[in-house]
Parts: sequence; structure tokens; C-alpha cells
Amino acid sequence: MSISLNIVRLKECREKLGISKMEAAKRMDLSQPAYLRYEAGTRVPSLQTLSVIANVLNTSVEYLTSRSDDPLPVSYTISKLNEPELFEIINLCKNADNNMIKRLSVYVKKLSGN
Repeated sequence: MSISLNIVRLKECREKLGISKMEAAKRMDLSQPAYLRYEAGTRVPSLQTLSVIANVLNTSVEYLTSRSDDPLPVSYTISKLNEPELFEIINLCKNADNNMIKRLSVYVKKLSGN
């Protein structure tokens, strides 16, 4: 399967976060030259790397590859090592019933001001 990265969208997503190319590479655990090649369109990332890029830029692989016009992520990757509290909340919710999840969602929205 050939991956076609939309470099305009890649740059827009990075700029929307207000981060430099160097910071993007750091957050993605990539070398700066590798990231620069992706954004310049001279190198195509693997699907695994593209997934990391999408996660860091808070978007989806589908959006970055022009398979969708919706920039919102379709999934999130939560690391127990890097985000232990969020990981635990999600772990608890996996076994909760729909009513509990709806109540938690309302509560979180109130806490966040949305």
C-alpha cells in the first residue's frame, strides 16, 4: 500500500499547535532531518511513523493522507508511562456501563468549561 502524505496539511497541523519543526521532531521522537524530509515531501513516513505524527499533531492518519477532510483524530494513543492518570481513567471506563460513561462525560465537560 502506497502512502501519500499531504505536506500542506502536515505543516498546517504543526503550525496550529504553534510548534517549530524542531519541537515537532522532538515530540515525535524523530530526528530533525527525518521530520524535515517528511514536511518537505522528499520522504514518505511508514504507516507506523505516520500514526505517531498524527497522534502528536492531534489529527488522524486519514486527514494527513487526504482520505478525509475531517482534521479531528479518530483515535488516541494513551501511554501508561507518559500519562498514567489518563490511562487509569480510560482503563476504569473500559468496564463501565454506558450510563456511567455518560455521567463521566458530562462531569468532565463541566470541569473543562465546555
